[in-house]
Amino acid sequence: MTTGANKGRSVVIVGGGIAGLAAALCFARTGAKVRVYEQAKELKEVGAGLQITPNGAAVLKALGLSEIADKRAIRGAAVRPMDAISGKQVASFDLTQLDGEPYRFFHRADLLDILATGAIQAGVEITTDARAEELGPDYVRFSNDETVQGDLIIGADGLHSVVRQDLNGRDTPFFTGQVAWRSVVQVRDAEPVARIWMGPKKHVVTYPLIGGRMNIVAVQERDDWVAEGWHYFDEPSHVREAFADCAPELKNILDQMQTTRLWGLFRHPVAKVWHDDTRVILGDAAHPTLPFLAQGANLALEDAYVLADECDRCEDQSTALALYQSARRDRVSRAIEAANANAVNYHLQGMKRTAAHAALGLLSATAPQLFLKRMDWLYGHDVTAEKS
Repeated sequence: MTTGANKGRSVVIVGGGIAGLAAALCFARTGAKVRVYEQAKELKEVGAGLQITPNGAAVLKALGLSEIADKRAIRGAAVRPMDAISGKQVASFDLTQLDGEPYRFFHRADLLDILATGAIQAGVEITTDARAEELGPDYVRFSNDETVQGDLIIGADGLHSVVRQDLNGRDTPFFTGQVAWRSVVQVRDAEPVARIWMGPKKHVVTYPLIGGRMNIVAVQERDDWVAEGWHYFDEPSHVREAFADCAPELKNILDQMQTTRLWGLFRHPVAKVWHDDTRVILGDAAHPTLPFLAQGANLALEDAYVLADECDRCEDQSTALALYQSARRDRVSRAIEAANANAVNYHLQGMKRTAAHAALGLLSATAPQLFLKRMDWLYGHDVTAEKS
């Protein structure tokens, strides 16, 4: 990006998560005066791991964060779909053959810290313990009694975004019939591999994190509702009960869990309105996605770069915001549809499951590059590439 229209622009960002801090850094590097307001008392991520794929990693590279990312993450070597019941490997796909930046496994807190440090070094002001309580066309009033004006107000305030609601009104999410548990356990000498343990009406994703840890996300289909959000503690025994019929290797991993958080998976629509003349949303505030394609953080990184880039290129802010939505809407919608499809494919039963596993194994054995090619629309997309 080259400094242009963003120079001197006053930007107020509601939300200090990955989306908000990435946007802060992107705007600050192009000359904007940026202030971030986070409702939590400190910048932290309660979650566990996340996967930053080459498309998201391209943004980290453009922001000068590749070197520190290598120190704070593990480079992924492969993705291996597994049969959760038998424990047998169904397929293996070599992530080192992907073009572009490395595929990395991060702890969320590490990525957040990298972005926060970069933003502060770029001159971003960050205020915590400040919840947005009133929005105007060019101002936000926060719970700390501070009212802040800005040329641009960015809603990076996640699933329950107040900025999204102000632009769109309330939407009605629906329960997908699935719940998920997150946990991190201690491991020794884990391979740098993401495994997808697929079982009837359930699955588990595991991959290593720095510091001898392993990230676990376990998903089960059920009829009863669980409150949306993932700040709810649950008993690890409930996870072990749900996967009691699985292979010993997987059960041994789940046996290591000492604490876990449970959340219900709800589907929200992509927002119809992403912006007006002075306010805009990005990341989960604009397009929440189910966690079955590992793209939530990656799409947020892409959004942040594209938003700052369009605003820097175009003197008229309203036009820039329209160009941003136009550039992003179809892509995020396609990614969300792919995540929704995985929610079905991971949980197949009976003959459908047998046939799908056989087809995946054949693809892995005979044409592994074809699988990677099929993902090129996602992983190979680089929003930082120079425009003509």
